[in-house]
Order: sequence, then structure tokens, then C-alpha cells
Amino acid sequence: MDNLTIVEHPLIQHKLTLMRRADTATADFRRLLREISMLLAYEISRDLPLTTQRIHTPLMVMDAPTLTGKKLCFVSILRAGNGLLDGMLDLLPSARVGHIGLYRDPKTLVAVEYYYKVPSDLAERLTIVVDPMLATGNSAIAGVERLRQGGARQMKYLCLLAAPEGVRAFSTAHPDVPIVTAALDERLNDHGYILPGLGDAGDRLYGTK
Repeated sequence: MDNLTIVEHPLIQHKLTLMRRADTATADFRRLLREISMLLAYEISRDLPLTTQRIHTPLMVMDAPTLTGKKLCFVSILRAGNGLLDGMLDLLPSARVGHIGLYRDPKTLVAVEYYYKVPSDLAERLTIVVDPMLATGNSAIAGVERLRQGGARQMKYLCLLAAPEGVRAFSTAHPDVPIVTAALDERLNDHGYILPGLGDAGDRLYGTK
């Protein structure tokens, strides 16, 4: 799992524990996910390229560091991905945004696409795919493959929780796409849910459980 980064910051781990609790209310779950996603965005953007720009401070002129190149593109895998997206945009409000609608067939666990809308110039941007759960890996694999078809060349995948099975499947399909997550859990159950996990992230985020 060489392409996997687990962000073990104490604030992230504490907030994740609160999210895992079965009695955490919807409003609190939503707020915590937004807070964690901002911290994860800090980690996944740590290697963005910099240049310098000459500016005037109140005291003198200096060559100061500034981001260079095209702005990032965040692509949310609907619907739960939007919970991560909100916090990331708090940190990087100028990023472009795309959406891929995928649902997991309950019998086959295969990802089925129902919506796709992304910026037209993905080839010129770092594309960060966001979805809270990397479980079987089927949705993540399908989403990244769809973005490749749309021209994306440089991608990263950001999730809140990952299962070993999903990481292995995703890494086999897309070994060049780094994965950043807050935790690697134990395993999947027979229904494809992460254990110990936190339940269905979309249902808990939107109160549809």
C-alpha cells in the first residue's frame, strides 16, 4: 500500500471518533465531516507547486511565495462526497468543482453511473476525487476511470475511511493515484460496509438513515 497516506493528526482522529459514535446527531456529524475535510485538504495540498511574486509589504518589497499553475479541481462522488467537498472549499474556495453520480448496485456491489459534470480542462489541473468511504473500491475505481476518459492526467483520491480490500482493489486498478485517508479500518462485512466504520456516510450526513 505504498500509495496510501493515513493522516494521523490528533484533531482528525478525535473528530473521527465522535463521528463513529452511533448516537452522534446528524447536525454534529455534518459539522465534524466538514471540519475533518478541511484538515484533510491541508494534507492533500501540501505539495502544490509554488512560484514567487514581487509584492509590497508595509515596510519593503519582497519576492513572496504564491501558488502557480491551474487551480485544483475537486470532483465529488455523489452524494456523500459533497460532505467532504464543503470543507475543502472552505480552505480552497477558488478550486473548480465537478460531480460524478454513482450508486452501488446492492446485489453486485458494482458502481453504476447516473450523472457526470466536470470542467472541460481536466488535463491541465490536479484533480482530487472525494468520497467519504473507500469500501469495495468499485465506485472509486469507476470514478477515476471516468475522469481519465474525460482527460484527467494527474489525480489524487481523498476519503475519510478506507478498508484494506478497497485500498488493494483501487491500487491495483490505479497504482499512480495516491490515496489520502483519516483511517484504515479492519475489513468489510458481507454487505460491503466498512468495519468498524461509521455506518452509511450519506445517510448519516443527510439524515436519511
